[in-house]
Formats: sequence, C-alpha cells, structure tokens
Amino acid sequence: MKKIVLIFAILCSTVFAGTINVAVAANVSYAINELIAEFNKTNPDTKVEVTLGSSGKFTAQIQNGAPFDVFLSADMKFPQALEKDSLTITKPVIYAQGSLAILSSKELDFKKGINIVEDSNIKKIAIANPKTAPYGRATMEAFENANLKEKIENKLVYAESISQTVTYAITATDVGFIAKSSLYDEKMSKYKENINWISVDSKLYTPIDQGVVILKRAQGNKEAKAFYDFILSKEAKDIFLKFGYLVK
Repeated sequence: MKKIVLIFAILCSTVFAGTINVAVAANVSYAINELIAEFNKTNPDTKVEVTLGSSGKFTAQIQNGAPFDVFLSADMKFPQALEKDSLTITKPVIYAQGSLAILSSKELDFKKGINIVEDSNIKKIAIANPKTAPYGRATMEAFENANLKEKIENKLVYAESISQTVTYAITATDVGFIAKSSLYDEKMSKYKENINWISVDSKLYTPIDQGVVILKRAQGNKEAKAFYDFILSKEAKDIFLKFGYLVK
C-alpha cells in the first residue's frame, strides 16, 4: 500500500509540474539564477526555462509568435509596445531600475568620470546597440548630455546585447558602458571600483525602468502568474538590490 501511495504522489507531482518559458533581458542574466532558486523554494515543481537576449529582438519575436510566457524587459518601451498590440494579459510594471557603469580590464584613472572616453589612449568604446538595447540608448543619452557624442562617435563598437558589451569591454575594447548589475557576478569580482570601473552619473541619462509582463500565451497559466508575482515580491527586490539595481 505504501508503494502505491508513493507512486500516486510521484504521478501527481508530475501532472501538476510545469515548465514556463521566460524571455529575460541580457542585463538580468547575472541575477536570474538566484531569482529562480528563490522562486523554486515555494514553487519546487515549476521549471523556469530562460532565454537571454536583447529586449528589442524579443519584442519582434513575440510579435511573430515566439512561445514565451513572461517577458522581463530591459526597459518599459518594449512591454508597452506588446500591450498596445494586445499581446499581454497584464500591464507593464517596473520590477527594477538599471544603471550604467564604465568598465575596463585595464587599470585606469577614472577621476574624469565619463570624460575619460576623450583620452587618446581610449581608442575603442563598447556599447550595446542603441537601436535594440535600452542600455545602449542610455549610453548615447549620457554622451549627448556630457557633450561627448560627436567627439567619440568614431571610437564606438556596437554589441548586440549588454552582456556582449561586457565581453567586449574585457577582451576587445579599452572601455565598455555596461549594466552595473553585471559587476555583481562572482566572475567579475576581480574588477575593482575606481580602478577598473565607475558608475556613470545618473543625472546624465533617464533612469532605466525595467518592465515585466505576462504574455497572452500564458492566459490561465497559474505557474506563469506565480513567477510574475514573485518577480514583484520583496524577496525578488532584495535580490535585485544585491545585484546593483535600484528598486521602488
């Protein structure tokens, strides 16, 4: 009898277990594993399949029928566009605010702040593509507000996503404008503030409100709703704070 009960319990857990597909902005890649681990403490039977990439590209894919249940965007513009197209079942809500940092694998004198990009020894500057990546747009806004855009445009190297920008910054360019959150990944601990990186003055760019929505495909999906609710919870906010984000 005990064996029968055990088998029944296993079958039930399999029946009610589910997988949700989540499109996640590349800048959240450093925090997502910890977020999922925390979510699974209360939702152990839900498997969260994550696809990382550019928010702009995700938006185009979703508009063309990509099978995602939840979308964590790098800004509010893209989930708002999906809501306008009637492709969401929730309104876009801010889950965190992202911020910019300047990173280099070299030891640099950052006393000049963002104006360091004018230096003659800074020949290549990595930024995320401003056409598809919110952090790229924020970087260009910072350059414009600091009256640097025309002076350094020929130095710019465009990456497809903010995570690729980090790779460029430490392997192929002199500096890169990255999501500050990436610096809180364990692998980045060797890069030190004021030696390898500094924060970009937040007055130079519009705060990066990052938005989350449940997509139309997930209508009635309780597990997708549970993950969405978790992303807006205090537990998730504490994790976002830990990874360098601002939260409201």
